[in-house]
Amino acid sequence: MDLATIWQSLLGVIGQVPNSGLLLATVAAIMLSWVGSAMVTREVPLGRLVRGGGSLALVAIFVMVMVQVSRFDPRYGMAVPELGLPEQVVEGGETRVPMGRDGHFWITAQVGNEPVTFMVDTGATLTAVSTGTAERIGLEPRTGGIPITLKTANGTISADIGTVEELRFGNVVARGLDTVIVPNLGETNVIGMNLLSRLASWRVEGQTLILVPNNPQPEQDWTGG
Repeated sequence: MDLATIWQSLLGVIGQVPNSGLLLATVAAIMLSWVGSAMVTREVPLGRLVRGGGSLALVAIFVMVMVQVSRFDPRYGMAVPELGLPEQVVEGGETRVPMGRDGHFWITAQVGNEPVTFMVDTGATLTAVSTGTAERIGLEPRTGGIPITLKTANGTISADIGTVEELRFGNVVARGLDTVIVPNLGETNVIGMNLLSRLASWRVEGQTLILVPNNPQPEQDWTGG
């Protein structure tokens, strides 16, 4: 990696600091540790206490980041309601989604009281909505959350994560679902693997996507709107 790339990466991180309470807390903890270390070097009273406080804060922040990242994988997903991280649950009955004319699978889900059209994308880690859709359904960035970096056709962007309380389509209902709010996404919202991987199974037969939750009930064809 050349110096220019390192510099651009550093600028990107610095640019995200004002947008994340967690990143601001990290900077404050690092500064506290530095101040504490300087106090210890100069034998200033309470220097070790200040340095220890900064180190403890960094450990706590690291744990919070790991908890958020673990939610991307259903094997390690953690629910911490106190931090605004509810359990991600997908349940219901078997639902069939026909392929659209463009070769993609589309659904129209009910998010709160609003209908939202999604494309099912098995290559997406997280479910994602545009900023316009987020405003319409009342989805706000998670307080204290750390933005994630996404690579799009228009380059690398920073996106916030929020929580969709309930998303319904066909016989499937998802609750507490982590959802990325993506600038410049246009009108295409995406159902990602954080929903699909919480199903008992999903498969494509011919031109039909079949979704089977963990507590299957009588199946229903879903035209997807």
